[in-house]
Amino acid sequence: MGCLVGSVPDTLINTHSGGNAHLTELATNNQRLLVITMFWIDRIHAFTDNYIWALRNDRANNCVLVDPGEATPVIAYLKEHNLGVSDILITHHHHDHVGGLAVLKSTYQCTVYGPAAENIDHLDHRLKEGDEVKLPTLDVEFKVLEVPGHTLGHIAYYSPGTLLCGDTLFAGGCGRLFEGTPIQMWNSLQKLSALPPDTQVYCAHEYTQGNLHFALAVEPDNEELNHRIERVKDLRQSGMATVPSTIGVERETNPFLRCHLPTIKQAAETFSGHSLSTDAEVFGVVRAWKDRF
Repeated sequence: MGCLVGSVPDTLINTHSGGNAHLTELATNNQRLLVITMFWIDRIHAFTDNYIWALRNDRANNCVLVDPGEATPVIAYLKEHNLGVSDILITHHHHDHVGGLAVLKSTYQCTVYGPAAENIDHLDHRLKEGDEVKLPTLDVEFKVLEVPGHTLGHIAYYSPGTLLCGDTLFAGGCGRLFEGTPIQMWNSLQKLSALPPDTQVYCAHEYTQGNLHFALAVEPDNEELNHRIERVKDLRQSGMATVPSTIGVERETNPFLRCHLPTIKQAAETFSGHSLSTDAEVFGVVRAWKDRF
């Protein structure tokens, strides 16, 4: 691994839970060099279905953590791999995403980033739309996206090829509207849906099988969805994770990204019993349908 210079493909996949290549063009003596910085992402299982993400490479003995809801499994992972923690990225204030912060920060003296619009203890940097988080441990920068809906201040972190989206977008679904409105969440999901299709989606829960069961009720004739359901069934029967997904897969099979389509609108109107005039209204009905499903 490490930095590679030369002519290389846009995406490199390794054998870890997620392989990511980040490209930078350097102009030196009128020559253009393509420099690739690589890291991978490991899953740390927490609670019953949470994923805490650990971003690391083979050049540093520190990693970057995402949404550590509890400290115990994280510390076990760090000890197993002889790692420290340089930085922690937080997407929103819910306890299953921040519950391990106090212990981890006091133990590893790491830097903590999180949303400016939410009341979260132990943050060193409070972030808003368009901010950039530079992570020297990984030689990479993440751009901050504000994605309100699940909570009012929810943020996501994006670097080409990688989206760390917390509880906004799930594989096959989206987060409940605990604080935001349907139009806020619809706009947030459209922002994420506009990312390149090969972007890997690292959400925070293993909800995929249940999400796709609901998606099939909304869009039973979606062939891609039916194929995905079979793939996910095989993965879960083998004890394997279904995350990360990709933006491309979500566009084709996730009803919450497809509320602009006539098939989803018709299903939502049948469920609600009245006509719907905007995509956000369709989304609101589909989200309420899922809440009762």
